[in-house]
Amino acid sequence: MTQNIRTSEGAALARFLHLLVAVLALGGFAIEFVIALTSGPGLAPTHAERMVRFFSYFTIQSNLLVGGTSLALVLDPRRDGPVFRVLRLDGLLCIAVTGIVYNTVLRGLEMVGGAGPVPNTMLHVLAPLFAVVVWVWVGPRPRITAATVWWSVAYPVAWLVYTFVRGAVTGWYPYPFLDAGDLGHAGALTNAAGVAVVFLVLAWGVRWADGRLPDTDRSLART
Repeated sequence: MTQNIRTSEGAALARFLHLLVAVLALGGFAIEFVIALTSGPGLAPTHAERMVRFFSYFTIQSNLLVGGTSLALVLDPRRDGPVFRVLRLDGLLCIAVTGIVYNTVLRGLEMVGGAGPVPNTMLHVLAPLFAVVVWVWVGPRPRITAATVWWSVAYPVAWLVYTFVRGAVTGWYPYPFLDAGDLGHAGALTNAAGVAVVFLVLAWGVRWADGRLPDTDRSLART
């Protein structure tokens, strides 16, 4: 009986923490989306182009990833499966990269939809911070294999290819450190490689920690 109570309490805590991450990530996204949707083209030539640019930001995509997987964990804190493992790891890594790059390189620049400091802080500071803290606290773990790490690389590589191809066609890049028009292709690709290295180091670091931090499945009740 005591063990059942403890595991039920653990599941309730996990759901609450995952919900907190989802609210921060998806709430920041929602505010920025409404502003972009209702305030005209902004700096883009057309409103349609503004919306394409909006969803082209790595920040937006990473917050959707971590927010969506966090909502899934609200429903089942022990959710598992090979596809979900990759999505969950991608969400965690991409939101961490978002926080690191923004706070070391991009802070002070107007990002995404220009909705103001509150959603900007939610997307670039609070969601990254809480996503990492919540994973360390309640997992779920263990989940990460070498195959999971390598499959997780597919999404950021695809995003970089999309960004450079679309940038070459339209002349617009979501971030100044990837702007091949200003930096040249060598400079932009060097910066992209640097971010890729950060991603891989984080990915293998998370895999290492996944096998050494407490097994959260044992402390959660399947409901």
